[in-house]
Amino acid sequence: MTAASPDRRVVTAEPPPSSAQPGRSSALGRLTRENALSLALLALFVLCLLGQILFGLPAYNAERLERGATAVSMGSYLRSGHFLEALFENWESEFLQMALFVWLSSLLLQKGSAESKPLTEASEADEDPRLRRAAPEVPWPVRRGGWVLWLYERSLSLTFMALFVVSWLGHAYGGLLLENEERFARGRAEQSWWEFVGSSEFWFQSLQNWQSEFLAILSIVVLTIFLRQRGSPQSKPVAAEHSQTGH
Repeated sequence: MTAASPDRRVVTAEPPPSSAQPGRSSALGRLTRENALSLALLALFVLCLLGQILFGLPAYNAERLERGATAVSMGSYLRSGHFLEALFENWESEFLQMALFVWLSSLLLQKGSAESKPLTEASEADEDPRLRRAAPEVPWPVRRGGWVLWLYERSLSLTFMALFVVSWLGHAYGGLLLENEERFARGRAEQSWWEFVGSSEFWFQSLQNWQSEFLAILSIVVLTIFLRQRGSPQSKPVAAEHSQTGH
């Protein structure tokens, strides 16, 4: 029988106090995790926009120097037709794409596509929100009803369409500035707003972007019938049949 060992208390040194508050750090981590997709896309957007500006300014100044004009500053470039036309021309096509995709996918079906509602089963997206007006967690417009709910039911496609219209106007404004700048350098008369938006050049610029966006939508609608991306909500499960429609 062995003697009992004396009680030994192990005293460990406490870590130095951290300047960061644990609650704030955990809240920031949770916020980042819950919004990681939008934050990543926002970062990519900002980086590409900065790249467009940094490369666009010397390209624009090179064109001006070839015409015998002086180079412009960064601030002047951001107000120029060269920048505004290129910026809004691309935004315009993206917002048009999303507006029509959201609207058409609410009406039309595509067998086998992950981007379509089911062919025969009832879709949760078609549920009448008026049946859940009394539920405490529903958004305020659902509880309010009437014209407010009517707008809210269509708010996604309407917002994209409004952004398209604003971008279209920005494209037309920037394009008019650039066109008249080039006309002035060649000694030609300026175009009016209506002359420019009715010109073949303006619609060539618009339609070449629109067709590429519709091709992109067509690609994801059709390719999700046969191809998969494990872990992506834009794809059907990897083991799903090709004929399975929706998620």
